[in-house]
Amino acid sequence: MLRLIFSILTGLFGAALLHLVIILALPHYTGRDAQTRVLAEGDQNHFYLLSAQTDDAGLANSDPFLRTAVCAFDLENNPVRFTAKGNVPFWSIAVYDGASNEVFSMNDRTSVGGALDVLVATPIQLTGLRKSLPAELQPTILVEMNHPQGYAVLRTLAPQASFDEAARSFLAGAGCEAYAPAD
Repeated sequence: MLRLIFSILTGLFGAALLHLVIILALPHYTGRDAQTRVLAEGDQNHFYLLSAQTDDAGLANSDPFLRTAVCAFDLENNPVRFTAKGNVPFWSIAVYDGASNEVFSMNDRTSVGGALDVLVATPIQLTGLRKSLPAELQPTILVEMNHPQGYAVLRTLAPQASFDEAARSFLAGAGCEAYAPAD
């Protein structure tokens, strides 16, 4: 009798575990994960401003006080440098790998002088850059990312309608560009 109860409990636990694994793995197999959606916005190495309405890629900015932009990138050939300047009350950036794992995040309070200047590179690329760091990268925050594909989400605060133009201008002027050091 004890073996029967143990067998039933083991079967129920196994079924629950299997269902959990399937649910967590589903976005990877459906092609509707965050990386795929950001890639569907357009070309890589370019920030795309999200609107309140869901776009063709399935992305939207649902917070009325935030303006959001996304950028997909690939570190295969070059590191990527994220830059932005502007007079906004708050901004934050989060960098994710292709599996949507957060690799790095920061905001204007933790940046150098309130400006966004981050370079994301593979470990090999970063080692090469650190050997002879160009003067232009002295104030830049260097971030190591093991997976070559990823995306970034840049957000800025627009708490009132009067901040909207500055927020949109900040995001429109943001850079998400492949970095090639000058020879």
